[in-house]
This record gives sequence, C-alpha cells and structure tokens, in this order.
Amino acid sequence: MEKKRILIVGLEIHEVNAIKENLGFEYLIVHYDMLPNIKLIEGELFVESSTIPDKYLLVDKVIFHGIFETDFDFITLLALWNGPCLPNATGMMDLRNRIPGLVRALNISKFSGTKRGMLINEQEYFTDKEVVAKWGIWHCGEDKNKFTGEWKSNETSVIEEFIEGEAVRIMLVGDKYWQIKLTGTNWLKSIHNEGSWEMDVDADLLQDSKNLAKHFNLQTVGVDYMIGLDGRKHLLEVNHIPNVTVFPFINQAYIEFTKNWIQQSVNQFKQLTD
Repeated sequence: MEKKRILIVGLEIHEVNAIKENLGFEYLIVHYDMLPNIKLIEGELFVESSTIPDKYLLVDKVIFHGIFETDFDFITLLALWNGPCLPNATGMMDLRNRIPGLVRALNISKFSGTKRGMLINEQEYFTDKEVVAKWGIWHCGEDKNKFTGEWKSNETSVIEEFIEGEAVRIMLVGDKYWQIKLTGTNWLKSIHNEGSWEMDVDADLLQDSKNLAKHFNLQTVGVDYMIGLDGRKHLLEVNHIPNVTVFPFINQAYIEFTKNWIQQSVNQFKQLTD
C-alpha cells in the first residue's frame, strides 16, 4: 500500500504524538512547529525535508494550527493547491487578515448590526462615545485600543462601539461545540484568563457560528461575540485558528477529530467539502 504523507504545522510535539497514536503504518507524519518551505508544482504539494538538504517531499494532506506573522502566502499556496487541509485553506485565507475577514463574516452573521468606522493608514478620528480601534493581522487580543475623544491611527484600523456585557466564544470542532466565557482583569477578554471556562450554549449564537463555519468551509472555528447588557448580541471576530490547547475537553475532541480526518481518503474528503 502506498503511504500517505501528512504535513503537520504548528502543533506541539505531544499533540502530534497523540495524533500519530494507532494511525497505522500507511501514514507518514512530517512535523514542523514553524512554517517550513513548501512549493506547488503542477498541482502537487511539496515540503522541504528536515533531514536531507534541498530535497522536497510530496504531501498528501496538511494539518495547520498556528498564527505566524508571515503565513498568508503559505495559506494562499495551500488554497491554490486545494487538497485535503485541516482547517480548509480557502476559509483560512478568507479570514486570515483581520479587517477583510471581519467584513466577509459580517455579511453572513445574523449579529452584524454594530455600526463601524474605518481609517486607512494614518488618520485622525474623533468620537464622544467609547469605542475600540482594531488593526493588524493578529487574532490574539492584540493590536486594540479603547478610547473616547481624539485618536490617530498608525495603520489601517476598524473602529467599533465599546459594548458593556459578556464576551463569549462559540467553539466548533467537527460536529462538537462549546460556548466559552471569556474573562479578563480589564476590558480585554481572553480564553487565557483565569475563570474562562465552558458555559451553557446560546442556541442563536451556535446556529450563527455554524452558518459561518459552513460558509467558510471550516471544520474547526472559534467565533467571538459580545452579549450586551441590553441582551443584544454582536459578532466581534471569527478565529480561523482557534486555540485548541487551553481546555482539555476541546483538546481531546480536536485530537480525535484530527485522527479520524487523516484516515479519510482523498475522495471522501472531496465529497465532504463539495
């Protein structure tokens, strides 16, 4: 039987070992914790060998997990390849850059009513309301500023109303889902703060997240919302690479989903994503 080579990028070695467990000898795992050199030749994907200089290896499937400063071209190449990739490469490409990704998601979400502003490059903005500016390419709670009055951008930024209320994330891994309460010591909320944990799932937010996942063809996704003090719900961000390591129940589900996904044939994969 011809062996299938699986390229895994970004996962920790203990997660890779858990994925490899009981996979069988028909699979070869190539693991990089950072971005390797890859190339696309006549529709076939190749990755550099970690042991033999200047040698490239044919890749059958890709598992990508991580956010890297220079990963957009890497993801775009995977999308052009259009082979089996977890998560779907075109979905990752569409959401990777914060502001264009937000615009695409707002066109799908039911909870897109927040009126936003936008500045291009260096411009001044004045408001008598409390607002939040967001810029850059990161999806990790960085590159944000809350202000009232006058503010000047250093780069292209989106401006949105600051909403008092509860920050939550709907997390999807295959057909499993959770709602996570996001906490923090100040206005910035994250899954990494003490007290962030699973909570009851809001059916409307879950359906909205499923609609977004379906639209972007993403098998795993994390969707952040604010539930205002008035009960209104607002889409904040769609995370194309949501963290799967913080919560053990999500990590276990992700490992099992990934192992099952690897064992699908290329034909099965195409049927699932067509």
